[in-house]
Amino acid sequence: MSDHPFYRDENPKSRLRIWIFGQMMYGAMLAAAVFVACLLFFAVFYGIGLLLPEESRQTPDPMPRSSLEQPLAPAGHDLA
Repeated sequence: MSDHPFYRDENPKSRLRIWIFGQMMYGAMLAAAVFVACLLFFAVFYGIGLLLPEESRQTPDPMPRSSLEQPLAPAGHDLA
């Protein structure tokens, strides 16, 4: 073993590459942490939804989905 650090004789180009790789790994770690946090967030809401009674999943939607569900003309009109 030697008494000096192993990177003493490295050239600046290889040290820069090592630094860049470290920065990319740090960014990838942060992105993975955000991704896992989002997955956990959605998993919690999915779990809460599973705890709800079955009747709450079978109720009709209180908001009309589109104007296609509405009649084109009122009853008694020529088009109706």
